[in-house]
Amino acid sequence: MNKGFVIMAQGDDYVICATELEASIKKVMPDANVTIVTTNMLPHGDQAPDTNWKLQNDWQVYEASPYEYTIKLEADMIIPRSIEHWWDILKSRDVVVSTTIRNYKGMISEVRGYRRFVTDNYLPDTYNAITYFKKSETANQFFEIVRDVFEHWDEYKAIMKCNPDEIATTDWAYAIASHIVGVEKTLLPSFTEMGMIHMKQFINELPTENWTDTLLYEITPDALRVNTYTQSYPFHYHVKSFAKQLRNCNGR
Repeated sequence: MNKGFVIMAQGDDYVICATELEASIKKVMPDANVTIVTTNMLPHGDQAPDTNWKLQNDWQVYEASPYEYTIKLEADMIIPRSIEHWWDILKSRDVVVSTTIRNYKGMISEVRGYRRFVTDNYLPDTYNAITYFKKSETANQFFEIVRDVFEHWDEYKAIMKCNPDEIATTDWAYAIASHIVGVEKTLLPSFTEMGMIHMKQFINELPTENWTDTLLYEITPDALRVNTYTQSYPFHYHVKSFAKQLRNCNGR
């Protein structure tokens, strides 16, 4: 089975994050294949040359992946335990986008504060940070729609219920693509393990978005603990500077 993890990493901060993510994957799954896609590796070049936020390039992951079966991960994450068994669950599908998030205590979150766009437009509640796909007609169609959303955002926005200044995000593009292709083809909501700890402010009932200033955390060779809770799900730490803490604590 030709399978592997792909991490999109454009810009120095994201490359540092991606390197730490790769290390965490290799630690718990030593035989895993991991590919970090940097800007110079994009099949169609940099579609967002004038910004540091390179979301417009995300759709290129389909062609950039060297694998038949791919799990795409956002760079600012770590994988604290093996998810090797996911492949057996996902391999019969063409596309599966994560729909589950948790707080640092491991509890599934129902917080809607960051999801107004999908709620107001009755779209599926997708989180692109963990996305599985295999090379297939369905997956190709999915990412072509993601591309179209970014390239024609003003046209999409004109028919959506949203703020006139709403910007296209990867989550919004994936939600639209999932809706168009069909949720039955792109989601697996019963597989809640395919989710992540999301360290954003309101999900964790914190006073600011920088959780590292509020919560105690401990990085050891064997575990990451946040306020004594050992993290066992993919951990989306969100605050990019945390990658340097990971690097320092792990002696890299």
